Amino acid sequence: MTLAATAAGHGFLSPTGVEIAFLLVGIATLGAAVVTVTTRQLVHAALWLVVALGGVAVEYLLLTAEFIAWVQVLIYVGSVVVLLLFGLMLTKAPIGRSPDADSGNRWAALTVAVAAAGALVWVVVDAFRATWIDLGGAPQGSTEASGRSLFQYWVLPFEALSVLLLAALVGAIVLSRKAGEGKAAAAALKDGAFRAPAAPAPREEQR
Repeated sequence: MTLAATAAGHGFLSPTGVEIAFLLVGIATLGAAVVTVTTRQLVHAALWLVVALGGVAVEYLLLTAEFIAWVQVLIYVGSVVVLLLFGLMLTKAPIGRSPDADSGNRWAALTVAVAAAGALVWVVVDAFRATWIDLGGAPQGSTEASGRSLFQYWVLPFEALSVLLLAALVGAIVLSRKAGEGKAAAAALKDGAFRAPAAPAPREEQR
């Protein structure tokens, strides 16, 4: 995505309507993300995650990256969250409040989150500084531009990530099959131990 230099008379004190909408959507997305990690109801956490990911998709649309926005909706909102909800239903997770959902490491998690957010903000500010995205020009995040950037500069990390995800999927299948077979064998042994062999019928005394 190309960046345009700061235009004359344009700054933080004279934001445009798109920039104000970007800020408001960002605040709503941040609030949804905070509720996602602080609520003790698993189903509510999954639904608030949908709101947070949807807010990120709206931010991409405001940045004229419509292809990335729809990928965000289709993959994360339409697949990952739905899979998470199915997992919650299949495992019969509690619908109400779960007191055991908090591990007690809230302050440590908050410290790590604040440090990671500070590092991310510092890297972004140091990289872009006073540059501005030209939202009034031609869309810079179209399918053509994103595909050219992905397959020209980021093709090796993309392929490495694909292999990593494939290895994780195969490993999960292997572990689940071993666990299932082990439980089935243990259940069969336990069932056989509780079933005593039937005693042979007594023979009739020969007269």
